Amino acid sequence: MFDGLNIYGSDEFLKKVNGKNSLFLCTIATTATSRIEGITGAGVTPELTEYTPAADVELILLNKPVCLPEIPQTVVGGESAPTPAVITKAALELAEIPFMVADAGSLIKPNLPYVNINEKSGDDIRTGMAVENPEKIFENAKVLGKILSKITDHLVIGESTPAGTTTALGVLTALGYDASFKISGSMPENPHNLKKDVVREGIDSAGLKLGKITSDPFKAVEAVGDPMIPAVAGLVIGSDIPVTMAGGTQMTAVCALIKALKHDFDFSNVCIATTVFVAEDETSDINHIAEQIGDITIFAVDPSFQSSENGGLRCYLNGSVKEGVGAGGAMMAAMLQGVTTDEIRIKTEELCQKIF
Repeated sequence: MFDGLNIYGSDEFLKKVNGKNSLFLCTIATTATSRIEGITGAGVTPELTEYTPAADVELILLNKPVCLPEIPQTVVGGESAPTPAVITKAALELAEIPFMVADAGSLIKPNLPYVNINEKSGDDIRTGMAVENPEKIFENAKVLGKILSKITDHLVIGESTPAGTTTALGVLTALGYDASFKISGSMPENPHNLKKDVVREGIDSAGLKLGKITSDPFKAVEAVGDPMIPAVAGLVIGSDIPVTMAGGTQMTAVCALIKALKHDFDFSNVCIATTVFVAEDETSDINHIAEQIGDITIFAVDPSFQSSENGGLRCYLNGSVKEGVGAGGAMMAAMLQGVTTDEIRIKTEELCQKIF
């Protein structure tokens, strides 16, 4: 149906939302897990990762980060790969899609208007006490999902959560899914063993028995998750309209929580939209995880960065950055409005030249 869009599953979802009005909501959150050395590339130093979500959304709305003197980038081999926020910004601007921010629990708050779902950021999952009151986060987000579904036809939910693949692995593992060595990452060398060890330490600290807590799935989030996961789950369950979960393997953890909370949930009105950098990542397997949960269609957008002369964007081709800030979903939403991937790439290049 669209050039540059790969489909893993049915195209029925596209027929529901093609040409409809979309609203993009970016859910931001942090946990102290991102301070673990080597676990994420979403910041120049582990300490600066906690500024990344606020800086990302400030970049999209204010054209520059205000909370941070430098724009989030991943440096690999001397070349800086720009934050995926620049791709999201390009896509949304071209399609004139409105952008909102929801704070699910970020330590650093953005200097712009946002919806407050939850104030408190998450702790290090190794403690086994990562998220305070995830059920309250879920219920608050459910109300917001209900409200937003009255003002648009299609809700696109992105996220910016440093170390979010590790917390996603934690929740998936605690709920009994086979996700080890299948979760994506923000660096060319995916630190699978580090993530697995961190998750195992958190599960042991919490005294959880794997796969045995489905009667109270919030315990998985509370022990080894992050605030974004219950927030996006609440938004999805609260929505009365089609929802695109714009993200990578983190969104499979959201789906797993939804399935555990609502066993008969119909995923036909929901999809995951990501980039080809996640879908074709040889160090992970988003489809394998999704298939264990339910009949979830995954869309993957190829922004054709191989045609770009921008060295930073070409870093995406070697796995330096794969997804974030809802880049894949933002591109798909723009494509539904008639914008091409070539136009998105060119606009992204222009923004990179102007901003970085």
